[in-house]
Amino acid sequence: MLTIAGATKAFGPRVLFEEVSLQINASDRLGLVGPNGAGKSTLLAMMLGKCEPDSGTVVFERGVRVGHLPQESVPAGTGTVLDLAAGKNDLVEGHSEGEVDLGFEARVKRILSGLAFRETDFDRPLREMSGGWVMRAYLARLLAQAPDLLLLDEPTNHLDLESLIWLQDYLRNYRGAILMISHDREFLNQLTTGIVAIKHRRLHRYRGNYDEYLVQSAARDAQHLAAYKNQQKKIEALQNFVDRFGAKATKASQAQNKLKQIERMEKIEAPLREDRKIRFRFPQPPRSGLKVVTLKDVHQAYGQHEVYRGLDFVAERGQRIVLVGPNGAGKSTLLKILAGVTPFQRGIRDVGLNTRLGYYSQYRIDTLTLANSVLAEASGAAPNVPEQTVRSILGAFLFCGDDVFKPVSVLSGGEKSRLALVKFLLDPPNLLLMDEPTTHLDMSSIDALIGALKQFEGTLIFISHDVYFIRAMATSVLHIAGGRLTPYAGDYQYYLDKSRAVSARAALTSGGGAVAVQDAPEEVRISAKERRRMEAEARQAKARERKAHEEKVAATEAEILRLEERQKELTAQLEDPATYASGNVVTLNREFLEIAGLLERLNGEWAELAEKVPS
Repeated sequence: MLTIAGATKAFGPRVLFEEVSLQINASDRLGLVGPNGAGKSTLLAMMLGKCEPDSGTVVFERGVRVGHLPQESVPAGTGTVLDLAAGKNDLVEGHSEGEVDLGFEARVKRILSGLAFRETDFDRPLREMSGGWVMRAYLARLLAQAPDLLLLDEPTNHLDLESLIWLQDYLRNYRGAILMISHDREFLNQLTTGIVAIKHRRLHRYRGNYDEYLVQSAARDAQHLAAYKNQQKKIEALQNFVDRFGAKATKASQAQNKLKQIERMEKIEAPLREDRKIRFRFPQPPRSGLKVVTLKDVHQAYGQHEVYRGLDFVAERGQRIVLVGPNGAGKSTLLKILAGVTPFQRGIRDVGLNTRLGYYSQYRIDTLTLANSVLAEASGAAPNVPEQTVRSILGAFLFCGDDVFKPVSVLSGGEKSRLALVKFLLDPPNLLLMDEPTTHLDMSSIDALIGALKQFEGTLIFISHDVYFIRAMATSVLHIAGGRLTPYAGDYQYYLDKSRAVSARAALTSGGGAVAVQDAPEEVRISAKERRRMEAEARQAKARERKAHEEKVAATEAEILRLEERQKELTAQLEDPATYASGNVVTLNREFLEIAGLLERLNGEWAELAEKVPS
């Protein structure tokens, strides 16, 4: 379907790709991954013919139709939602314009409905729609036309959770090939059968989904490093022999042979340094009282639609609560009530002693001053924080080099969202209320945010459809459905186990299949006895988890020590010149290489275990 052969692309002295090759076949479901700036968007541009390689070729089979969804918003133009989704705007190469038949229009409407458009939206002028909704209409157009190859750049950025799940199911049955860029690990895991990684100017293809790619990539890197180190030790041993005996007449011939052996070796390229995970420490807020926010007997309705009646809720210091439940159940409403930005008809909202509250909402970019530079806007949020600290946090969220001097007014929507997040981290309150904080963040930035929030000493209540982020951050789950709150006194996996969820993502929108919801009393509040039972179960589960973790750490440490002892023995033998006359060197080298690879893997596992000690 598509073949890239020997392609090289540079912008000035900066080389993005060097003699890369890739083939995409009709049944492929590929994820394209790589650090920010590695060239993902440039590679898509080459595929679309918008950017020519400096050398090499990009060739499509005859008649292949290609559809592309860009990451950023595109001009809305004129006409209605339905005009864009089924009209004359041509998004698919090779598609001929023509009159839209009724069957195609019906299909377009079904897809628009799946992407959360109401029937009354179909005839709405595009100029009334936000950029995110325009992008959904573009996506509907692509899906309806069903090109042979879909190129999707962050397709989930503008979707709510239920639309995301609908798209995931739709793409699972899509007949064409797909190449996608996405920061959503769960989305990649559910859909991809292969990963193309851009790494140090090369393309590396892996089989399986994103999690499987991580395992394979780590193993490949470990093997490369072990082979390189082993060869370097061999070269060092041979060179030592040359240096020691090269001047002696009786050994000169052997020394020359050793030197030629070094020259004949096919040298293994030194592994390039991996990009380190961005780590930084941001200012910590003052300590709050035990109860940070309380709701008592709260009633909230929108017109005739009653969301909550007699709602009681308490958040305590240090909790990290994720809100889950079906769309429209009231998750965002609860967050807004807690933030004090949405009034309610009856009840009490009590903010606790020394609680300083911050609300990170979907309208966060409205807080930015457009005339400021990025650096000035960030620094203004925390005047007492050193500029170097501000710049390091900006770098963690992709504002590097001269980017910090850009005016805020020229930033994209995603860049403004990231800048608002930086301001939040530089001057954090001790109660963080966050609505979809990972939107517009790439994977390295999500990891940076997780790292920052793990240091956070206050209270966190959030909504997210990013399962990876939820697993990393949530220590308890609050399920919301039908105006009722059901707490789960454990992390997200505990919630999945208790709710007997079909999948980690589907559980985010579960409307009442949870066991605890079915068995809960009619009152909104859970009884103290039930709460104590749930907390006891959670403590027992944590204790079992800690014990299993400690046993795994001990076993890993013991195996590492055993292998290191054997490695020392092999090193001594390989450094002994007599070994090379014994005929055992090949066997010893093979064992050394195997042990080096095992140690790399085990040390990596040990480091991960050390970082993930159960609380």
